[in-house]
Amino acid sequence: MSDSFDDLRDLYQEVILDHGRRPRHARRLESFDATAKGDNPMCGDRIEVWVKLGTDGTIADTGFQARGCAISVASADLMAETVIGRSKADTHALFEAFREMARTGQCPHCDGALADPLERLEPLAGVHEYPSRVKCATLAWHALIAALEGGKEASSE
Repeated sequence: MSDSFDDLRDLYQEVILDHGRRPRHARRLESFDATAKGDNPMCGDRIEVWVKLGTDGTIADTGFQARGCAISVASADLMAETVIGRSKADTHALFEAFREMARTGQCPHCDGALADPLERLEPLAGVHEYPSRVKCATLAWHALIAALEGGKEASSE
């Protein structure tokens, strides 16, 4: 049992490092409907997100530029992957579920409508073991929600 747990932890670390080093969505969108900046004053992580909405109001595309640790960059990249095609309400619900998972390591919503995107975000659940890193994992999400709500700035505080 311990070996399989260690293997899973290693896999999750690989996912975080891969997305942290080679983010797929790290770009400023040429055309966007909303943008916001995020700042984590505790560690210096900074992010800016851009959101393009589709005609139906769902997120058609999102991009980001980040300066920070592998966790904050990986979280931003995984976030960008999981929110495309989602409504604002679905994105808010996903953020709340992800934030709970990052804080507690538990995923009570992993068997419902949010199961697929939360499974994709699960490599970040391990940050609950390091409370100061939870803010790194949630910073991009705070910026995304601020953008969707018409704000320009967000903090991880």
